[in-house]
Amino acid sequence: MSLDGMVALVTGGGTGVGAAIAQVLANAGAQVMVVGRREEPLREVAASIMQGPLVRWQVADVTDRDQVGLLIERVEAACGPVDILVNNAGANIVARKLADLDPADWDALVAVNATGPFNLVHALLPSMRHRGNGLIINISSIAGIRPSALAGAAYNASKHALSALNASINLEESANGIRATLLAPGETNTPLLDRRPVKVSDEARARILQPEDIAAAVLFIAMLPPRACVPELVITPTIYPFA
Repeated sequence: MSLDGMVALVTGGGTGVGAAIAQVLANAGAQVMVVGRREEPLREVAASIMQGPLVRWQVADVTDRDQVGLLIERVEAACGPVDILVNNAGANIVARKLADLDPADWDALVAVNATGPFNLVHALLPSMRHRGNGLIINISSIAGIRPSALAGAAYNASKHALSALNASINLEESANGIRATLLAPGETNTPLLDRRPVKVSDEARARILQPEDIAAAVLFIAMLPPRACVPELVITPTIYPFA
């Protein structure tokens, strides 16, 4: 199979995992729209992808429903209806322990990690229902399956919410031909590591998962026929097989 003629929307597409996902989907033949809050990295990603159809970019904040609505209008005008949604935008904070957690940071993480994906799903479901087909891949974390002290309370809670949203999509929308996958990586070398309370060494970064590993998993899911659904996929670094 290939993704020729399909339209993919990738949030958090300007760096790290999002950029790698955009690359593999475009290489497989999809038209890709990369979305993020900063124009410069989006431009760089779009310009760097030489294979496959044209890769477009659009600045949007997924936590803002008005911006999401406008984003979907622009994607459909430029590319057509979205076949594959990759909810990759995510965030964490430095002060993660409950004793240190600022309620404003809690609100911000829930907005990005849970409400943002919901906003995209809510905006795209009517079109997917109408066409009887659609794939939603929610990039979560192992912290969204079992809480992690390292990830922190707000991140744990927001990613658990994303896990519940993913399951609800499959429960309610499978009859409409819509499939959702919760992709839950362990430690991955992304810019989020810069938000760790303790600096992660270059040696440690090299031994954990890399953005291209997550992108390869997304491509595997996207290449499956519509009859196949992967509700949940967990990927861990070999050095931390149960992390």
